[in-house]
Amino acid sequence: MSPLSLAAIILGITVLYFIAVYNILVRLRANTKESWSDIQVQMKRRYDLIPNLVKTVKGYAKHEADTLEKVVAARAAAMKSEGTPAEQAKDENMLSGALKSIFALSEAYPDLKANQSFLELQQELTDTEDKIQASRRFYNSNVRSINIAVQQFPKNIVAKILKFEIMSYFELDESELKAASKPVEVEF
Repeated sequence: MSPLSLAAIILGITVLYFIAVYNILVRLRANTKESWSDIQVQMKRRYDLIPNLVKTVKGYAKHEADTLEKVVAARAAAMKSEGTPAEQAKDENMLSGALKSIFALSEAYPDLKANQSFLELQQELTDTEDKIQASRRFYNSNVRSINIAVQQFPKNIVAKILKFEIMSYFELDESELKAASKPVEVEF
């Protein structure tokens, strides 16, 4: 075998490896973007339910305007958030906290707690929150997969040449986790 044909074989194998790694990275990035889209669909669903919930609660808890304003403000901030998943997670965490306070109000208003519209909206929001959490786990799993591929040798060489970067997770920060584990207090 001549040195020229050996060099051609090595070059061919290198090109095939490069193509294979590129295709793997593109597939992983596409899976991650698709799973992020799933999260955004569920968050939009939640944003659409909140005005109805606020409207229902307003009729029963007229003097709880501060709580309702916080929910509306948190919803607006979350809807405007278009940053990284970590930045959006911060706004989503604020909205989740605000929603917990509105559900805590129902404990103080038996008529509200028994209202069919409120119960249906509460169930819809709970279902949506569960779907967001499932979508978040799926997204983070895809992020983990692409991050591993981008960091593994020798794939990291191809990833660096093609400018594939580490992606950020969509997660709660430690202070949010601690706050979420505390019961919501409602004072009158």
